[in-house]
Amino acid sequence: MATSARTSTDTPAGTEKGVRPGPGRGPGGAPGPGRELRRDRAPGPGRRRGAGSGSGHGGWTPWLYLAPALAVLAGLLVYPIYQLGLISLLEYTQAQVSGGAPTSFQGLGNYRALAADPEFWRVLLATVVFAAACVVATLAVGCALAVLLTRVRAVPRLALMLAALGAWATPAVTGSTVWVFLFDPDFGPVNRLFGLGDFSWTYERYSAFALVLFEVVWCSFPFVMVTVYAGIRAVPAEVLEAAALDGASQWRIWRSVTAPLLRPILVVVTIQSIIWDFKIFTQIYVMTNGGGIARQNLVLNVYAYQKAFASSQYSLGSAIGVVMLLILLAVTLVYLRLVRRQGAEL
Repeated sequence: MATSARTSTDTPAGTEKGVRPGPGRGPGGAPGPGRELRRDRAPGPGRRRGAGSGSGHGGWTPWLYLAPALAVLAGLLVYPIYQLGLISLLEYTQAQVSGGAPTSFQGLGNYRALAADPEFWRVLLATVVFAAACVVATLAVGCALAVLLTRVRAVPRLALMLAALGAWATPAVTGSTVWVFLFDPDFGPVNRLFGLGDFSWTYERYSAFALVLFEVVWCSFPFVMVTVYAGIRAVPAEVLEAAALDGASQWRIWRSVTAPLLRPILVVVTIQSIIWDFKIFTQIYVMTNGGGIARQNLVLNVYAYQKAFASSQYSLGSAIGVVMLLILLAVTLVYLRLVRRQGAEL
């Protein structure tokens, strides 16, 4: 009896009802010496080296996946840009191409020739103004139709989306040819419909630029419309309902509520439109027959083409291409900076 009593009295509380102390735990479930040793144990130098080597391999992994694409881009972009810059520093005409004259290094002579040419500055100004008009018109039409898509029913919305995507998918040469036929002074239906008689849209400088602008907007607005429409759908409906309950008109809701929320998307489509419209070539070349009467509808891309291939002044054409590359590179850097800033804000 004494032995039995002593046994039941000396049994730890944690072992009652078949409960046994776990590893590293003392009587009553308190942490034992073993657990304290494991808790106080710090990772050794070998463990640190293992973690560091793993993170190092992880840092190189994305570059290994990107290596094939970077190799292709280097072949398609870096080498042509190098050749473009090299030719712009040389005297390179038809005589050098055919081997009849040696190639001489001109340095910045081609760029000085461009700077001294009044036609270059006239074409550059025309390109900037025309691209700005195209961007503004494209954004206005695309945003207006994006808002319209949110107001119509499913069937008209689907029809408008299909028509816009059809315009977007049409090749530039095909679209330009169709627009020239539509505004033809002899057979075009537009002049007959509006009673313009034999008015030639491509004869005058500004009417020709306007005709090209119509075609550029027609083939460019679907990108803006689809992108802005997706952004409008992402705006919380509660915000728009609150503005409507406060008595705001539709224009005020767009200007004060929707547009600020769509600012990141509007910045992206604006920069993209600037890049696309600044380097227009096909529409001008096809619709104005190579730059218009007396070269009155030239833009930088067509001007470079005429210098390089029509006049066989390949070095001057390359210099114009480098100038365009620098301008578009500056616009692209602004675009990347804005995208990074918006990503940080989000």
